[in-house]
Amino acid sequence: MVMNALESPSTRPYLIRAMYEWCTDHSFTPYVAVKVDGSVQVPREFVQGGEIVLNISFDATSSLQLGNEFIEFKARFGGKPRDIMVPVHRVMAIYARENGQGMSFPVTDSPLGQTVVGMDKLAQVPVSSTSALSASTAADDQEDKPVPPTPTRPTLTRVK
Repeated sequence: MVMNALESPSTRPYLIRAMYEWCTDHSFTPYVAVKVDGSVQVPREFVQGGEIVLNISFDATSSLQLGNEFIEFKARFGGKPRDIMVPVHRVMAIYARENGQGMSFPVTDSPLGQTVVGMDKLAQVPVSSTSALSASTAADDQEDKPVPPTPTRPTLTRVK
């Protein structure tokens, strides 16, 4: 049986796991930018402009699972523990906080409508220290105030 591009499994979860491993191997902090809708389980009070940026590093999460359908983990937001669940098809980008290197993805309304993404989507994501929320299990215990994200949406620049 021959599969065409629309029927083949998505490469997105594999690329997310590869970028996560690259970040952790080089002691970078992996962040994911997520387009929030009803299928995304995140603290809504931290969503800005329909988007949220999450720190998915080992230090910021517990029980992290980078599955083919969902990214799931437990994290603290403003000192409160939360269960996070993000459908993989809602991930807009994964990148290293320290240098902005990563990958961007088109966001689709359903996993069936995904577009095949090639390596030409390698992106440089400029990140300021306040542009992402840090879901931290230890650091947030001392802070009750969340770090507000910047009011502007991060821009992605293609790097070849």
